[in-house]
Order: sequence, then C-alpha cells, then structure tokens
Amino acid sequence: LIRRRGRERLQVSASHQHFHPHSIKVPGDITLGGLFPIHSRGPHGLPCGELKKEKGIHRMEAMLYALDQINSDPELLPNITLGARILDTCSRDTYALEQSLTFVQALIQKDTSDIRCSNGEPPIVRKPERVVGVIGASASSVSIMVANILRLFEIPQVSYASTAPELSDNNRYDFFSRVVPPDSYQAQTMVDIVKALGWNYVSTLASEGNYGESGVDAFMQISREAGGLCIAQSVKIPREPTSGEFDKIIRRLMETSNARGVIIFANEDDIKRVLEAAKRANLTGHFLFVGSDSWGAKGSPITELEDVAEGAVTILQKRASIDGFDQYFMSRSLENNRRNIWFAEFWEDDFRCKLTRPGIKLDPDKKKCTGEERIGRDSSYEQEGKVQFVIDAVYAVAHALHNMQQDLCPGSVGVCSNMDAVEGRSLLNYIRAVNFNGSAGTSVLFNENGDAPGRYDIFQFQMTNHSHPGYRVIGQWTNNLRLNLEDMQWSGGERSVPDSICSFPCKPGERKKMVKGVPCCWHCELCDGYQYQLDEFTCETCPSDMRPLPNRTSCRPTPIIKLEWNSRWALVPASLAMLGILATSIVVITFIRFNDTPIVRASGRELSFVLLTGIFLIYLITFLMIAEPGVVVCAFRRLLLGLGMAITYSAMLTKTNRIYRIFEQGKRSVTPPKFISPTSQLIITFILISVQVLGVFVWFAIVPPHTIIDYEELRPPNPDLARGILKCDMSDLSIICCLSYSIILMVTCTVYAIKSRGVPETFNEAKPIGFTMYTTCIVWLAFVPIFFGTAQSTEKMFIQTATLTVSMSLSASVSLGMLYVPKVYVIIFHPEQNVQKRKRSLKAARLSQKSLSEKQNGGMKIEPDRTQ
Repeated sequence: LIRRRGRERLQVSASHQHFHPHSIKVPGDITLGGLFPIHSRGPHGLPCGELKKEKGIHRMEAMLYALDQINSDPELLPNITLGARILDTCSRDTYALEQSLTFVQALIQKDTSDIRCSNGEPPIVRKPERVVGVIGASASSVSIMVANILRLFEIPQVSYASTAPELSDNNRYDFFSRVVPPDSYQAQTMVDIVKALGWNYVSTLASEGNYGESGVDAFMQISREAGGLCIAQSVKIPREPTSGEFDKIIRRLMETSNARGVIIFANEDDIKRVLEAAKRANLTGHFLFVGSDSWGAKGSPITELEDVAEGAVTILQKRASIDGFDQYFMSRSLENNRRNIWFAEFWEDDFRCKLTRPGIKLDPDKKKCTGEERIGRDSSYEQEGKVQFVIDAVYAVAHALHNMQQDLCPGSVGVCSNMDAVEGRSLLNYIRAVNFNGSAGTSVLFNENGDAPGRYDIFQFQMTNHSHPGYRVIGQWTNNLRLNLEDMQWSGGERSVPDSICSFPCKPGERKKMVKGVPCCWHCELCDGYQYQLDEFTCETCPSDMRPLPNRTSCRPTPIIKLEWNSRWALVPASLAMLGILATSIVVITFIRFNDTPIVRASGRELSFVLLTGIFLIYLITFLMIAEPGVVVCAFRRLLLGLGMAITYSAMLTKTNRIYRIFEQGKRSVTPPKFISPTSQLIITFILISVQVLGVFVWFAIVPPHTIIDYEELRPPNPDLARGILKCDMSDLSIICCLSYSIILMVTCTVYAIKSRGVPETFNEAKPIGFTMYTTCIVWLAFVPIFFGTAQSTEKMFIQTATLTVSMSLSASVSLGMLYVPKVYVIIFHPEQNVQKRKRSLKAARLSQKSLSEKQNGGMKIEPDRTQ
C-alpha cells in the first residue's frame, strides 16, 4: 500500500511538472500570463528552434518593463503588485496550446480522494497560481488556438500583435481583445490607398497561412462592398514553394498586365523572392506594390532589390519608440536580469560569445563572454516595433484591474476579499471599458469586438538618388485616409501616378459596354447617328428637332433653313418667271392695244384674256413658292398653285371642244352646235375653273393653311448636315392632288386637240393648241421622275421646288409661245396681214365641209366665219 501510494505521489509530481514548463515566474498579488515567441519553430519535429531576439526577447522584456513601471506607480493599483507567468510559444500554435494549460490549471478541479501518503494522511498538493489574464500571443494562428481554450475558463486575453480579421468575431473569440487594429482595418487602408491613386484593377498576392489569406480575403470583401475596384488575379504563395514557383507567379500576374498594382500580404522572405522574380523577368518598374504591415518600413525584404521596390507603398501601424524602454533594456546585464531565464541565451547570441557553464566545454571557435558587454555599445540595438503595443496591453489589464478594485473594494487599499476570485467575465468588461493614453501618447481603447482603432502610417520607398534610397512617410490613416499625392515618387523619379486600370475612361460621346463579370472592364462605343451620351452607360437619340453636339455629350437645336432668294434653286426659276411675266404683259398690252383687229377677234378675245390671266398666275406662283412660308403665303400657294393651270387649260379645253363640236356637228347637220358663243364659252370656262376653286376652299376648311418645320426631310446620316426646313403644310401628295385637276384638264384638252387635228388650216387655233398640249405633256412627263426621284436627296425641297416652278413656267411659256407669240409677231411686224377677209356664208362652209369629206380632205380650203 505504501509503495502504491508512493507511486501515486510520483504521478502527481510528474503531472505537476507537466503543468510547469520552462517559464518565467514573477511573484505578485495578481498574476498575469504572457505568451511570446522566444524561439522560432523547431526543425524536424523539434518544438523550438533558434532564439528570436527582437520579436521574442524585446517583446517579453517589454512586459517585464511594463510590470516594473506599474508596480512602482503609486497611482495605479496602489499596494497591489502585479506578477507574471511568461511562457515561450516557440512560434508554433500546437506547442503554445500545450504551454497555455499552465494558465488554466488553477481552475481545474483535481480529485485526490483516493490518494494517501504513507502515514495515511491525504497528500498535500500545492495549489497552482491563478492567472487572471493573458498578454499575447504574437502570431494570429497562436492567438486563435490559445483563445479557444482560454474562453472555456473565461480568462481574458489581450494580444499585442495578432491582427487576423477572424479574431474580431465576438461570438467565437469573446474573451479576446487586442491593442493593435485587425487586418480588416489594414485592408480598408489599402483599399482607400488604391482608390486615392485612381486604380480600379489590381492583383492580390498572399502567403499561404492565416495572416496572408485572411488579409487578402478582407481586402477583397471590402473592395466588393466599396465597389469600383476589381481583382484581376488572386495568387497564393505556398508555404514551401518549389523551384521556379515565384517565376510562375510573375508570369501569372502578367496575364493581366494592365493590373500593375499588386496588393501583397506576405512574409518578408516571400516579399523578397517576389521582387527577385520580377527582376529576373526584366519587369523592374512594371509592378506597383502596395504592401501590408509585414513589409512596413523594413529594409531586409528589399536589400539589393531597391530598383524593383521603388515606388512601393507600404503601411505600418502608427507607433513610437519608447525611450524609457530603451534605457531599461540597454541597462540589462547578466547580473541584474536573472529573472529572465532566456537572457543568457540572448546574451550569447547578441554578443556572439559563449558563457561558461559547469560541465560544458567551451567552444574554441567562440570567444568567452566576460559579462562586461553592454547592449547598444558592444552590439547593435534597435527597438522592436511591437514594444509599444506590449506595454499598452499590460497597462490595459492593469487599468481594468485598478477600476475593478475601485468598484469591488471601496475605501480599502490592496486586494480585498471580493477580488480573491476575480470573475473573468467581469474583468473582460472592465478591459473593454478602459480608455487611457498609452505609452506613445495615443489613446488605448477597444470597440465592442475588442479591437483597437486603426492607426497607420503610410510609407513609400523612394530613390531620390541611388546612394540614399529609403522609406518616406506620405500619409496616415485613422478611420479615414490622408494621402499626400504630391510627395509620392514612382519608378524613374516619375511624379504622376501610374495607371492600374482595366479600361481607360471613355471619351466624351462614348458609352461604356461592360465586360460580363468584370465590372471594372469595358469597351467604349461611340454614340453614332443622332445619339448623344445620356450617361456613362447609355446613348439616347436626340429629339426630332435637335441634333447632337460635336462631342455628343448633349443635344443642340437643329438649324432651320428655307429657300433663299439668292440660292441657285431660286434664281433660275425666278428669272424664268420674270421673263414669262414680261412676255405675258407684252402680249396682254398688245391685245388690248389691237383689240379690234381681225387677229385679236379671231383669237376669241374673251377666252384669250382668261387664258393669259392663267398664264400670268402660273408665272406668279414661282414667287410664292420661293417666298418665306407664312400663313398668308401658304394660303396663296394652295390657291394659285393649281388655279393658274386650271384657268389656262380650262380655256384651252373650251376652245378645242368648241372647234371639235363645230366640225362634228357640220358633218351631220347644217344647224350650228349649242354653247359656241363667247358668253357660253366664258360660262363653261368659269364652271371648269370653279371646280378647282371649290376644292381649294374645301381644303382650307378641313386643314387651315399653316407652316411647319420639317426635321425629317433633311436628316442625313451625318447630323452636322441636319437641317429643319420651314415650309408650308403641303406634302408631295397634296401638291400632286392640287395639280391633278389641271392635269385632267390638260389630258382632256390634248385628246380634243388630237381629234381636231384634221380641221382646215384656216382654223388656225386648233393646231397650235394641239402642239401646245403635246409639248406640255412632254414637260410634265419629265417633271414626274425628277420630282419624285429626288426624294432621298439632301436638297430635296430645293430641287422639287425648282423642278415644279420651272415645269410650270415652261408649260406656261409653251402656251404663250405657241398660241400668242406668232399673233403678236404678225400684229406688230406684219400689220398688212392683220386685215379682215370676205365673210362666207354658213352654207358655203357646209358645202366646203361636205366636199372636203367627200374628197377625203382634198386640197380645197374653207374659211369659216370667225365672228361667231
């Protein structure tokens, strides 16, 4: 039984040893845990590797320094000493998890009821110290692993370096807080930088692992939510890249060469190898890197690669060097820093010497440490960047404990009984509520997720001259970006910001045709024809009375034109009309002057004056067709366009019809036909004319005359040539309808002229009328194809107006020339022929007609009585 109990006692001791690993113990009234990467990850299955001087020792000493400062501060936690249990994570999450069991062992209930000492008494098990809060860890993967166990025992955790966005999940990591901003803020900063530079098409590059992948994921998510930013390539660097892997990465990035901006979340080694691969590919100056805080303002990733890194924009959490820590750390020695169990190892590494230890032979290749060496004097020293945040993390827990002591122990000094069992949930609430000025003078506070506010300095690596390259602060980010673009300098000393865009902006008057699935890429299409650019994606057709501006950004009124008097299309018809009116006036004056002469009487004076009036109106309509359209002008156009021709051809039809009826009647009877007197002829003529006039007035009643502006007639493919035409409301069809009655009269008159072609030559009115009608028909047959064949011409209105007026003037001139010019010639130049001949009886006329019929139009001529 004794042996059994002894064996059990040894097992308890072994268990106890398991929960007290190699660590630093600082005694105190309240103990804080500390997790630091004192050593790197061990090779070949070993838990730990080489010592990490800066990220391990510097940061751990910063916690010890902060504890010293707090314990010596009479205002903060008076009469309470903070102690610590500091462990080495060896930069490995699984090893850190094992080590952190030390922090929770005091909360684990152990059953020792079946264990007895040799004397039968129950064993005395030393109660492990209780850790109320943990400072750490450094790497996000370690903090995630440790946070999962600490939350089970409700132990608050405050990290000084873990920035993974997933740690902001207050449901999974509710006891985790941090004095550094999460990478989501870093990603937001990088998105803001990219947008400020005017880029919209970039690639991302991440080291495989929590830091790189979560950083890029946050960047991509924020860029999607912000809009206007597209990811061309998202490339991951493997944990253990093979030979040529980085050359493949560069080739892949070049598949979208327009995406010159590269967002890089990677460790120092990967950054350096990416730059080397870019240099090998002769792409110096092509890529525009935007690096995360893992690049920051470090020189090691860009050593001997400054030309490739030139212009790189990097960010780093805003921080300051703590002078008090420099004095503290540089004064550490082997004698005064025995509490740091790893300090001897640091001393050997820092001064490259070897300490003598009992039983260990001194390496002859290394010098012996004297102990008189001094940090910063005999070795290089530069404060590690996260020292400030380690100090702030310790102070955050100290302020929370101070506030808790004030609330739980009112009026008492030191730890009271109410604080013997500090509840983790309560302490967490106090931690989240702190707000104080930290070691760098900036405020330390937490949001509802336990995250610190984002504060970043923005750097750019510049080579003002090749002998002194370096990082230059060009801006900062504190919830919003302040970037000094004028301070930026790119590859080759260029000051203007290079482009990293998929598609260049479209020119004015061009719309964007988006590439499916890539909202930052588009093709530019010109708004053609009569379209203008309504917005960046839409072309809209201008209203019918407008045309686009030359740059097609909006519409402008279409110019309005009309037929001008000085136009060639007006001068020729007007000249013809003037000559016609002059000739008509000469004929009228001559007929009035020689009104009683035989030739004038033989022409039928009454109908001649009616016919000449029609000819005059035909010439006059030319000027109305050219005149500027108005209500009055349009009314007279409607009235006179067909009226002149109706008067002319009504008179001619009446004449030919009279001649035809006289000789047709003469074949059957000696009785003269009815309605052949001058009065009857006038009545018939006016009845025929009245049909035209009545039709026009009906048109007036249905559609009152008015002007219109026709924008469709002169609307060629080139909108610069578009014009609105001021015109009367007379379409091509209405013009033809207006002339159709006159055409019917003309055709009918031509038929009678053909039928009357065999009358005796003494009836000299018949044949001239026939020739007049033949010629007029030819003129109007030529008019139709010209008028309608110009419908597609840009000068349609001018050509059609000129064609119509010239055709009418020609038809009037034919009538005037055939019927009256010979008579005027005889009256003026051969007055001896203008004498009255002997009248013949109607009977002689009938006999002559009968004889003519019998002899089949023989050589015998009959002169009828022209006085009828």
